Amino acid sequence: MPTQPACLTQIQPSNFVFLISLIAGFVTFSSQATTTLAASPFETYVSDDGEPARLNKIVTAAFNRANIDIELKVMRDAFLGSSVLTGKVDGEFAHVDLGENKSDFLLSDVYLPIYLYAVSKRYDVENIKLFPHLNNNRVAIENRFANTPTFRLLKEIKWSRNPSTFDAFRQLADDRAPYLITTQLLANEFNTLLAYDDEELLHFSAKPLVHSGFQLAIRNTVTNAAKTIHAFNSAVADMQHEGEFNVLLGIAWLTKDIDGDGIADFIGHSSITRPYHRHDLAYSLDGMATSEKSRFFIDGQAYASRQQSDSALPQLAEEHTTPSLLDATIYRQLIRKW
Repeated sequence: MPTQPACLTQIQPSNFVFLISLIAGFVTFSSQATTTLAASPFETYVSDDGEPARLNKIVTAAFNRANIDIELKVMRDAFLGSSVLTGKVDGEFAHVDLGENKSDFLLSDVYLPIYLYAVSKRYDVENIKLFPHLNNNRVAIENRFANTPTFRLLKEIKWSRNPSTFDAFRQLADDRAPYLITTQLLANEFNTLLAYDDEELLHFSAKPLVHSGFQLAIRNTVTNAAKTIHAFNSAVADMQHEGEFNVLLGIAWLTKDIDGDGIADFIGHSSITRPYHRHDLAYSLDGMATSEKSRFFIDGQAYASRQQSDSALPQLAEEHTTPSLLDATIYRQLIRKW
């Protein structure tokens, strides 16, 4: 009676089924097309020409950590919508929820919040807490925000719409609009330029008038869309906890409720945070308030106090000049008019 080859006699039926399943899973994973996500240019946030691009860096780092192939494309806003709708790209990597219908998309958690403030050369902006306080005033704003349901409903404000961040800030510099709606991070970058020239800084409204944030938006028909979103969310959470976000954003202190106690904690990283940096100027990643019970995290390690966390940071001399992510040469013409 002929004998079976050794390679077959050693494979039990249960092992054979497992082997086939493993091979099938590997083939499915290997053949999955690279996810392509797009966004329109947004100064300091999104770019493909070598300019600072915080969102490009965050999204790329998160997918690298999750070991998922991703392609990011930057295109004009006019082409972005049609590319997403026709399936030329799988979704967006800088979606901001301002009332638009995204029922056909799976959304990630907010990975970087947006706080939209009213800013001005004038002190009276500090009294503004609600949009009705801006009624009948001319207010500069970028089209990316103005062309959304949230802002279309605000008909009592005289909106001065602008195609770019530079044009919006120029409205203030030329005194064509006394107020500007912009993100906290962009206003901070512009203030860095003003401080360098010893100019008076922008004043902020008493609180953000809109709180939203950047998310991934992937069409729900894309293969493994839910798994991709889940992997991205997990990677971002780890990056925030460990302080990698501080490095990618170029911000010394961030805050987020790390331990789920309802109180935001302070997050820093040894490569960028220094003992002389003020933690009370931290940028919030979740909108939660800090308290005396807040802990301090450096490189993912928890410390009970600021004094303890400082011991984990490099003891270097204070740097008095921090470059702005806005192009100083381009914005110089606005600063001269200030």
